[in-house]
Amino acid sequence: MGIDDALSELKDEFELLGDWEERYRYVIELGKDLAPLSDAERTEAHKVRGCASQVWLVTEPQADGTLRFRGDSDAHIVRGLIAVLFRLYSGRAPSEILAFDANAAFAQLGLAGALSAQRSNGLASMVARIRRDAEAARAA
Repeated sequence: MGIDDALSELKDEFELLGDWEERYRYVIELGKDLAPLSDAERTEAHKVRGCASQVWLVTEPQADGTLRFRGDSDAHIVRGLIAVLFRLYSGRAPSEILAFDANAAFAQLGLAGALSAQRSNGLASMVARIRRDAEAARAA
């Protein structure tokens, strides 16, 4: 399944839920499935700047050239947004990550208009970090 397929699947799931309040609860539920990071991984090097909440992102290059992401936050909704990002980005090649238009994806999911300015900025910061790590992996 490619990144566009993952987006289509998420879009279908979101459309089954009526209003944004139900979608908001669903995003929080997605976050509950994230594996916790160890205390050793909650470092400044893994911290994502630009988020109102505490957010940590660990990027793990895989033998096949793809990138696997793990992360956590101290805020429930942000954990859910991390889970959405990981469904889209984790297990993808750097070139696929870099070719993907995250802003268009968030608009399709209805996230663009439903999040506060702070949350939207934090989401953009997480995407920027994922893209930066993909750039570095592609250059390596």
